[in-house]
Amino acid sequence: MTDVLIQTDFPDVKLVRRGKVRDVYEVGDHLLIVTTDRVSAFDVVLPNGIPGKGKVLTGISLYWFGQMTDIIENHIVATNVDDYPEILKKYRPQLEGRSMLVKKAQPLTIECIVRGYLSGSGWKEYQKSQTVCSIPLPAGLVESSRLEQPIFTPSTKAEEGHDINISYAEAERIVGAETAAQVRDTALAIYTKARSMAEKKGIIIADTKMEMGYYDGKLILIDEVLTPDSSRFWSIKDYAPGKSQDSYDKQIVRDYLLTLDWNQQYPGPKLPDEIVAKTAARYEEILGILTK
Repeated sequence: MTDVLIQTDFPDVKLVRRGKVRDVYEVGDHLLIVTTDRVSAFDVVLPNGIPGKGKVLTGISLYWFGQMTDIIENHIVATNVDDYPEILKKYRPQLEGRSMLVKKAQPLTIECIVRGYLSGSGWKEYQKSQTVCSIPLPAGLVESSRLEQPIFTPSTKAEEGHDINISYAEAERIVGAETAAQVRDTALAIYTKARSMAEKKGIIIADTKMEMGYYDGKLILIDEVLTPDSSRFWSIKDYAPGKSQDSYDKQIVRDYLLTLDWNQQYPGPKLPDEIVAKTAARYEEILGILTK
């Protein structure tokens, strides 16, 4: 496999943070976010990436950022390398199609999660207490059930490892009641609009995680939005409540890793070419469906 950007290298630009997938640089008054082709599973970044994954995630985010401007402003300043500061233009091969020059917002210290279906950690909690993030739900729901009304279920923001689900009351304590209410209402509006648009294209958005922050005293949408790395996308034609669903994401990678004798600790195993190719095709497929 060729043409995989695992790590960026801009010696004359200040690196602020290297995440599991994104590298963030400081460029004057702005930040440069570069989405690499790195892939993580079970909180471990694997040694080889998925070709084109970063461009797919960037393309999907840009599509949704554009669709949501009637609900909330976002952090984007420029996405075309021609419009970037001169210092960045020599890095065009690493930046084209996978980078965003963005406003330097102050991120909230909570993740904004909306669930429209019962899956993942929400399903696990429901089985124990008939709640999700302390929100009572009706009896008799099954795995992957559609919720009558989408619910806002915030979480902490972990630098490493898993985020931790919290109650809305805890979110109010962390960011304040006024901000929590604004974030909740905005996140629900974004999810509701996106879900309606995606359903027309044959896709269920089961849940999604997004980030918001403050810039010039105003709440804006930041980071990524409604990508396969931050959302569960299911096919409407294959949807069947009562079991887990096949997702348009790195599920192929996770399923493969579960067949190995691996303790889910660093270092992760190298993915075979066949798994890499199948995963890349899956990402490209959802890009085509959502943005057409």
